[in-house]
Amino acid sequence: MPAESAPHARTWLAWPAKESVWEDLLPHARADVVRLARAIAEREPVALLARREHLDEARSAVGGAVEVVSAPLDDLWVRDTGPVFVNAPDGSPAGIDFNFNGWGQKAECHLDAKVARKLLAHAGVERVVAPIVAEGGALEVDGDGTLLATESSLVNPNRNPDSDHDDIERALGELLGVRKVVWLQGIADADVTDCHVDAVARFAEPGVVLVDRPVDPDPDDAFARAAAQAQDVLREATDARGRRFDIVELPQPNPAEMPGTRGSEFLYTYVNFYLGNDAVYLPAYGDRRSDDHAAGILADAFPGRAVVPVEYNAVAEGGGGIHCSTQQQPA
Repeated sequence: MPAESAPHARTWLAWPAKESVWEDLLPHARADVVRLARAIAEREPVALLARREHLDEARSAVGGAVEVVSAPLDDLWVRDTGPVFVNAPDGSPAGIDFNFNGWGQKAECHLDAKVARKLLAHAGVERVVAPIVAEGGALEVDGDGTLLATESSLVNPNRNPDSDHDDIERALGELLGVRKVVWLQGIADADVTDCHVDAVARFAEPGVVLVDRPVDPDPDDAFARAAAQAQDVLREATDARGRRFDIVELPQPNPAEMPGTRGSEFLYTYVNFYLGNDAVYLPAYGDRRSDDHAAGILADAFPGRAVVPVEYNAVAEGGGGIHCSTQQQPA
């Protein structure tokens, strides 16, 4: 599995479909996806999955620079419902279907369980069915043999009831070409994903990890504990080549400085950024000081890439972010 920083052939997104999920937020979530699709399309090809009945609306909204592809789906989380792209040993592309099951049967997934298959068929890429259940947001690779993952998400009976650490590591090694898994504890049942790693820790490059940090860590907050535990593990761990990790903290926005009101599912983290071919797409929360500080950290972490802030608060209200909404297809 190439690192996200490797060149992309295109970025995939999906059109939010269900009013029963988003209710009054649906038009705002769609506006967020349009904003992100248009921003990425300025620098690389973008394809947007949409239900047949939403094709005209989606095409009109995103404009001609974005390809809109008909596909049955339940929601916008293509990072998790779509395939994970890899390079086969002969250099040809392949897509891993990780058997999406609604994050451990927490959400309806009848249509989303078919997204990986439909996307790969449209892209003309070989489909490989994994022997385990996982989601793309649970897998963070450096492209040099190391994978970061949370135990709470992968070593969980709601996904892999008959598999232990060794079974899962073996499967991930064979599927993704990783030689070492660094396990973060995470936190089970606090959110629908069981604490995906892409909201906690991300690679800037091999040996360098950006880690989420709450502005005012609350010891009673499960996600603050998960972030602190991740730092503890990473300080002592080494990667597949035996390197110690350089940890760079990425402080969260300050809720007191953000406009509007937010619900209990709101995702506060800049770690859920997306790396495009020439840019880093950063969630802009409206706390200008924190947004600018995060942009500066990412500019230092990814020299040569523009930092593009994207307002994404409606999707954040649904518990996800920019990274959750995207899936890169390597060039």
